Amino acid sequence: MSHLNEDISRINEKLQLLLKQYYALQKENDRLREDLEQKKTGEKEMKEKAAWLQQQVEIAKISSGQAGQEVKSELEKRINTYIKEIDQCIALLANQ
Repeated sequence: MSHLNEDISRINEKLQLLLKQYYALQKENDRLREDLEQKKTGEKEMKEKAAWLQQQVEIAKISSGQAGQEVKSELEKRINTYIKEIDQCIALLANQ
């Protein structure tokens, strides 16, 4: 009977060890997920900032007369898109 008790005790110790490892891994996994989410947010912010800076460069080129026709037409398309979106917003507000 004592042999059985020793086996049960060893199994219980191993189970406790596995549970500790499980909780440690779960905690690490949560931390890693949080880090990943922060990295994704940072990456998104950096991409938005890069796009904004690119627009500023294009505007500076246009205002100084250094921009080519392609850049000017792209800016014109973008402005027209903004105007259409604003018109849609105004129409939606007028219907309310």
